[in-house]
Amino acid sequence: MAKLRLALAQVDFPVGAVAANAARAGELIVRARADGAAVVVFPELTLSGYPPEDLLLRPSFLAACDSELAALAAATHGIAALVGHPHSEGEVFNAASLLRDGHVECTAHKQALPNYGVFDDKRYFRPGHASVTTVIEGVTVGLLICEDVWQPEPAAQAAAAGAELLLVINASPWDERKQVEREAVLQARARETGCAIVYLNLIGGQDEVVYDGSSMLVNGDGAIAARAPAFVDALLWAEFDPATRSLAAQAWPAPGDGSLEATLYAALVRGTRDYIDKNRFGGVLLGLSGGIDSALTLALAVDALGAERVTAVMMPTRYTSQLSLDGARAQAEQLGVDYHVIDIEATYQSFVDALTPAFAGKGADTTEENLQSRTRGVMLMALSNKHGRLLLATGNKSEMAVGYCTLYGDMCGAYAPLKDVYKTMVYRLSRWRNAQADAAERGDMIPSAVIDRPPSAELRDNQTDQDSLPPYDELDAILERFIEAEQSQAEIVAEGFHADTVRRVVQLVLLNEFKRRQSAPGPRVTTRAFGRERRYPITSGWR
Repeated sequence: MAKLRLALAQVDFPVGAVAANAARAGELIVRARADGAAVVVFPELTLSGYPPEDLLLRPSFLAACDSELAALAAATHGIAALVGHPHSEGEVFNAASLLRDGHVECTAHKQALPNYGVFDDKRYFRPGHASVTTVIEGVTVGLLICEDVWQPEPAAQAAAAGAELLLVINASPWDERKQVEREAVLQARARETGCAIVYLNLIGGQDEVVYDGSSMLVNGDGAIAARAPAFVDALLWAEFDPATRSLAAQAWPAPGDGSLEATLYAALVRGTRDYIDKNRFGGVLLGLSGGIDSALTLALAVDALGAERVTAVMMPTRYTSQLSLDGARAQAEQLGVDYHVIDIEATYQSFVDALTPAFAGKGADTTEENLQSRTRGVMLMALSNKHGRLLLATGNKSEMAVGYCTLYGDMCGAYAPLKDVYKTMVYRLSRWRNAQADAAERGDMIPSAVIDRPPSAELRDNQTDQDSLPPYDELDAILERFIEAEQSQAEIVAEGFHADTVRRVVQLVLLNEFKRRQSAPGPRVTTRAFGRERRYPITSGWR
C-alpha cells in the first residue's frame, strides 16, 4: 500500500477572526494540495479560534462559523482537509469535520470535555458519544479532538472500528510540565491501540494562555518519530506507512535550545507579542526601575516587538540609587529603546503636602512608600494615554502571591509578562538571555549589575525586599508547594521549613486574593496560574 502524505498546519488561528481564519485555512489547503498532500490537518476550533468563550453563546458567531465551513468545503477538491469548528445543531459541539470533494464528508464531536485548569468546555459544549473513522487513500483514520486522546476510550473505539492512524487536533496550552505529560499520554495510546498518532497542536498567545505547537508524530509501537519545535509557526509535512504503522517527518524545522529557560522565554515573548499585536496596539511602555523585574520585562518586550515599539521610563525619587539610574540607562541605551527620565520627587512631595493635614498625628509608614509607587502609576498611565502605547506591569508571581505590590501603583498595566514567573526564575531567565547575546547585540541584554544587586523597591533608605519577605529561594519553595502542589501548612513544615515562616507566607497568599483580582492578565506558564486557573474566594474564613 502506498504511503499517505499529510500536511499539518501548526499555525495560529486567532479567536473570533472567523473569516480571516477560514481564508488562511484556504490558502494552506491550496499550498498543501500543490505539494502533493492527501490530507491537510488543522488545529482544534480552527475557525473560531480557541477558546472562544462566550462568543459561543452568540447565534451570529455560530452562524458565521457554519457559513465559513461550508464555503471552505466547497473549495476543497483534490485533497481532504480536517478542520476544527464549533458545530451547532440545537446543541453546540466542539467538532472536527473532514472536508473533501466540495462537501463536509463527516464530522467528529469531542467526547471528553475538560473542565479543569484553564479549560471550561462543559460550559459551552455537549459531549460527543462515538469515535469517527474515515478512509483516506486506503488508510482508515480515526478523528479525535484534544482531550479525547487523554482518555483511553475514544482511541480504543477508533481502533476497534479499524483505525490504523489517529489524527488528533489540539489546542493544548503550554506550561512548564506539559510536554512530558503529552508524550507519556500519546505513547500510552499508541501502545494500547497499535495506532500511529499524528498530534497537531495550535500555536500562539490568547489572553492568558499560550499555545506552543510542539506537534508530534508517534508510531504504532509508541516510539516518538518526530517532535516539532515549540513556538515555531510551520506547515509540517509527514508520511504514514500503513505497512509498518510508522510516521516520518519531512524537513521539519530543526529543534532549538530545549531547556526550560529557552522554552519559557519563548512562551513569554510569544504571549506578549500576540497580546499586543492581536489587540492592535502600536507599542508598549513600561517603568524601568533599575531592578531585575523591569529589566527582564524590557528585554522580553524588545524581543517580542522590536526596540522601535518600546518606551522605557525611569522615575526617580530621593531614594533611587545611582546604581538604579546607571543600570536603567545602560540597558535602555544597549537595547536602543525610546527612554525618558521623569523625576517624580516634586510630584510625590505635593501629594504628601496635600495629605499632611489629614494625616495629622500619624507617623510615616508604608502609606508614604505606596504613594511613591502610585505617583509612578499616574505618570505611566498618562504617558500610555498620550502616546497610545500599552502599559506593561513588571511584577512577578512571588510578589503577586504575597501582595508585595501596590494597587494603582506598580500594579498599573494592561498586561503583565512576568505575572506567572517566580522571582527565582526571573533570575534564571535573565542569565539565560544574557548567555544568548550575539555579536549584533554587543553585550548583555540585562546589565550584570542589575542581576547581582540585592532586590529593592527603593521606597525608603537602604530598603531590600528581604526586609519584608523571606529570601526568595525559601519564599518560592514555600509558594510552589502551597500553590502548585496544594500542600497544607503542616505538609510544608514537614519538609523542613520553619513553621512561623510557612504560616506567615500562607496568610499573605490568602489575604491578598483581592489584589490579584485587580491585576493585569499575563501569560500562564505554570500549572497553577493566578486568574482563570487558580480561583480562590476573596472572602473566606479558611486559614
